[in-house]
Amino acid sequence: MRLDRYLANLQYGTRSDVKKMIKANRVAINGQKVRNGSVSVVPGATVTVDGKTVGGSLQVYYLMNKPSGVLTANSDAAQKTVLDLIAPADRRPGLYPVGRLDKDTTGLLLLTNDGALGHDLLSPKRHVPKTYLVSLAAALTPAMADQLAEGITFQEFTSAPATVAVRPGSEGRLIELTIHEGKFHQVKRMLKAVGNQVTDLQRIQMGPLHLPASLPSGQYRKLTEAELAALLEAKK
Repeated sequence: MRLDRYLANLQYGTRSDVKKMIKANRVAINGQKVRNGSVSVVPGATVTVDGKTVGGSLQVYYLMNKPSGVLTANSDAAQKTVLDLIAPADRRPGLYPVGRLDKDTTGLLLLTNDGALGHDLLSPKRHVPKTYLVSLAAALTPAMADQLAEGITFQEFTSAPATVAVRPGSEGRLIELTIHEGKFHQVKRMLKAVGNQVTDLQRIQMGPLHLPASLPSGQYRKLTEAELAALLEAKK
């Protein structure tokens, strides 16, 4: 990769800013000052800016605990998005949220600039399961659970059979619901279709990824090597 593009991707400024930095003799590769931004950065090379080693992966994978009130979008002129929660140093070109959580839905959200992985995880052919913790206005009845487990037909699609588990001690008003699609307002529409109403919604699992209990709302972290390996395996 070209040196100027490499530094720009690591958020050291725009391509124009980086070119000025290089021409100012502030950048070195393997200890040798470089004044040409077209020079290639080969794997394993040590790049320094003002004597300090720069680095970081160009391909990133973040697990976020999305808070309520934030849009799952790359940008918005009026409202805060999940990309606004990413620190400048952690941003990369092409970073985007994989899938969508409604503005008032919280929980597990994957963000990456690995477009191929994101596409595979969202592909209807993969049927990657997504589990939500759902608070209900009324207790879930056996009949409602049966309908959810059978699949529900909407005008534009029929949901695959869902897995339903009632949380103990919740009197039927807190359930774990696992679905295999990701349609607009799908969980809310499914519960409405069986005669109930969602009062709170949190995604707690996507494929092999689980929402860590230790990750505060609005925070994110890089995937561990084990999590990334499991995710890559899940997309096969």
